[in-house]
Amino acid sequence: MASKNIIFIHYFKTEIGELIIGCFENQICILDYRFRKMRSRVDTRIRTGLNAKYVEKETPLLRDAQLQVEAYLDGTRNVFTFPIRMVGTAFQCSVWEALLSIPYGKTLSYLELAKQIGDEKAVRAVASANGANALALIIPCHRVIGSTNKLVGYAGGIPIKKRLLKLELAHSKIQMNYLFGLPYNFKQTDCANFQMQELPKTLRILPWNLQGY
Repeated sequence: MASKNIIFIHYFKTEIGELIIGCFENQICILDYRFRKMRSRVDTRIRTGLNAKYVEKETPLLRDAQLQVEAYLDGTRNVFTFPIRMVGTAFQCSVWEALLSIPYGKTLSYLELAKQIGDEKAVRAVASANGANALALIIPCHRVIGSTNKLVGYAGGIPIKKRLLKLELAHSKIQMNYLFGLPYNFKQTDCANFQMQELPKTLRILPWNLQGY
């Protein structure tokens, strides 16, 4: 039997839980919640797909990726710049590619995502592919919500999903405030003393997840 390839992995703790990060041939192939449901199933898929075994060792790429993740969680980064490798079926990869197109601070429903890949009847299959995502945060499956704006299904748990969406909304709002010349720390609660007609039209329709922020 041919010797297996190596996926270097590293575990690190964050404010949203302990994560596992791994790289194969200088590409990040896993960034996931260490104790999620489906952990063994996801690991088996990746190891089988790459004919590789896990070896725990922190590499320069893993260290750089960890720093980028920490910056994202601090709200100081909204894009990742390291190379990634998706391991899944052609359909799963098509869904993950579509997820990559959802902008920071925005959300999309499972139905809208299914339409985006050209099959609006594939909502359940899209949801399944979403759940099989092994590149959390990088491939932003947390930005997908139910058709009624309900937060459903996330490997890290619904509270973490809500937290990530609020994080992105807060920091995308800061960027919008800067763009439109509003105070840097302008918040929804300031609206009581701020006339809506003073806001640019694009800011008058508040995102769903700003409610109660």
